[in-house]
Amino acid sequence: MSGPTPILKPPALVEGDTIGIIAPASPLPDPAYLARGIQFWRSLGYRVRTGAHISKAAGYLAGSDAGRLADLHQMFRDPEVKAITCLRGGYGTLRLLADLDYNLIRCHPKILVGYSDITALHLALNKMTGLVTFHGPMLYPELGSEDLPPYTRENLCRALTVASPLGSIPPAPGLPQPVTINPGQAEGIVTGGNLSLVAATLGTPFEIDTRAKILFLEEVDEAPYRIDRMLTQLKLAGKLEAAAGIVFGICTRCGETGSNPALLEVIAGHLTPSGIPCFYGLPAGHLAIQATLPLGIRARLDAAACTLTYLEAAVAPSSCRQLAR
Repeated sequence: MSGPTPILKPPALVEGDTIGIIAPASPLPDPAYLARGIQFWRSLGYRVRTGAHISKAAGYLAGSDAGRLADLHQMFRDPEVKAITCLRGGYGTLRLLADLDYNLIRCHPKILVGYSDITALHLALNKMTGLVTFHGPMLYPELGSEDLPPYTRENLCRALTVASPLGSIPPAPGLPQPVTINPGQAEGIVTGGNLSLVAATLGTPFEIDTRAKILFLEEVDEAPYRIDRMLTQLKLAGKLEAAAGIVFGICTRCGETGSNPALLEVIAGHLTPSGIPCFYGLPAGHLAIQATLPLGIRARLDAAACTLTYLEAAVAPSSCRQLAR
């Protein structure tokens, strides 16, 4: 049996770099988000290049699988593009995994940012190539909004440009206080993302590996019984007990209050008996105010203090770019 895939860090962004925008999942509900998202990156001193198929739509998909896949491959192939950000989530990324050119991506490591349905790409790229990716804001609904919170912008920019350990994810203004489920500390590589997509990888070549890792989970618009079902699926697959620690982001509109049982009761029911260090309420997920979380590098979880602290850099110094050609 082969060992774990070596960690592959993309080079850090520097001013003047080109950002590629792709749509691997669903189309935009409002094209104004694309224009505003492009202006967001330009206002920070970056150039922007959009995928050839980015404005396509085929029902709930942003065009055909072949077109969406071609845009992703072209952005990794293009030597001028230094980072790739996703238009939005929705649905469709899982459909691309079997046909991705993982050798191309391995030979051209670049920053990839997105969340929600993009979790499928995070898990596949980390498992098949070792590439560190970033669970962070997309054009819809964050970067293309008319009022992007400073917390979201500052955390995104720092994660993509600083070639040193990020340290602790800072508390976010206006969010509820996090809640300890099981106290304790754990260290490990951070993996995970959207709970629905994590569960969807089970039984596939891209199945999440949680062994001795920090498992991050978040969700949106799911009733507590559906959260229960997906956590039960992960438990039956041995994914919860294998983790060194578990941290939940914010599960938005998932019955936090007034449900029977409530969301935290469901989560605690699965995790309290295990004794695995765990807390709920990291400022990440389907939120206007959200941190950018590197996936694929080591961090320390302190469930009593409700902190996640990154112990290594997520990006390589920009001087390492010649190695990514």
